[in-house]
Amino acid sequence: MESYYGVVSKGGRVNEQVITRLRKVASDQGWSAIVVLSPENVAYATGFVVPSHPLMRWRHVACVVPVDDEPTMVVVDMETKTVADHLPNVSLHTYNEFTDDPMRLLGEVLEAGGSGSRSIGIELSYLPAGDMTRLTEYAPNVSFAPCDDGVADARTIKTAAEIDGLRHLTQLTDATILSALQSVRAGMTEMDIAAQLTRGIFERGADTFKLMIVASGERSGYPNVGPTDRVLQVGDLIRVEIFGVIAGYHAGVCRTAVVGEPTPEQERVWSVIIECRNLILREIRQGASAAAVYRLFSEVFDAAGLPRINFVGHGIGVFLHEEPYLGRYGDSELKAGMVLGVEPLVYAPGQGMQNKDMVLVTDSGCELLSDVTPVDELLRVPA
Repeated sequence: MESYYGVVSKGGRVNEQVITRLRKVASDQGWSAIVVLSPENVAYATGFVVPSHPLMRWRHVACVVPVDDEPTMVVVDMETKTVADHLPNVSLHTYNEFTDDPMRLLGEVLEAGGSGSRSIGIELSYLPAGDMTRLTEYAPNVSFAPCDDGVADARTIKTAAEIDGLRHLTQLTDATILSALQSVRAGMTEMDIAAQLTRGIFERGADTFKLMIVASGERSGYPNVGPTDRVLQVGDLIRVEIFGVIAGYHAGVCRTAVVGEPTPEQERVWSVIIECRNLILREIRQGASAAAVYRLFSEVFDAAGLPRINFVGHGIGVFLHEEPYLGRYGDSELKAGMVLGVEPLVYAPGQGMQNKDMVLVTDSGCELLSDVTPVDELLRVPA
């Protein structure tokens, strides 16, 4: 059994590079183990999204990664067969959704993991306070510490298998958006674009998608809005974004089109967006300052009189947004192996434009992962 990301290898073994990174986080903090609980970090640790986990918070899934032993999982009984078939070499502990407390089972697993008092890192930002209170009662010999920041830091630099998977996912997402925009014309609706996106993302091999954005005309300046039955009209800008997902990993690509021919102002704004996009791609490399990249972008936007938000890029992986941010606040150093979404955009009333690319930071620069759609000029939708 083989995940595209290599996080699950043949025979259902988890990716040792990921497990080694999680063990190092634990070891550096003096913990005997790390426990991850969110759908995103369970996917990172195991390479598998338990189907109902993102939908029902009470159906807890836990992946326990000991420093000196193999990972083990706590799963709800309904999902046991699914998880076992995908991860046959990972030991599972199963609870009944209606008669058992998953925190009791997790506590028993952690108590059985060693003798005497121990410290364990746990994902506190996900676990509800009531569950955490019960867990501490069920595991009296364990002291818990938040592992959230350490796990997030480990995720920032992708393994070779993660990079290969994100490259593939990015290109199929980019191709899906281009095809959808090429399939519509004036008189059709935002829902027609959404139908093409939905069909295309699955036809090209994604597991699912997140946050489909289709915003046209007066709606084009609204961030993060879904499609409506609005009819496309000549002169409309259309802003389209979709996050394709495979094995819990996300690729974010956004493109902008115009129905018919663009106005001079639309062409001017788009040229500034693409100038900034190219500037950012030239600046991204190992050792670059994320804040310095944002400042260079800001100078160009300010000189053009365009409004800007507080970031122009961010990390991406099992979460839609991850560190580092190319933004006004904080100053991370970019490192080879980071994967970023770079998105100069303008949210102006009725004139929303955005171009989002996925890039891989390398020693000498960056690799453009979203290289399917030509973006030097606004895409045209037939009038």
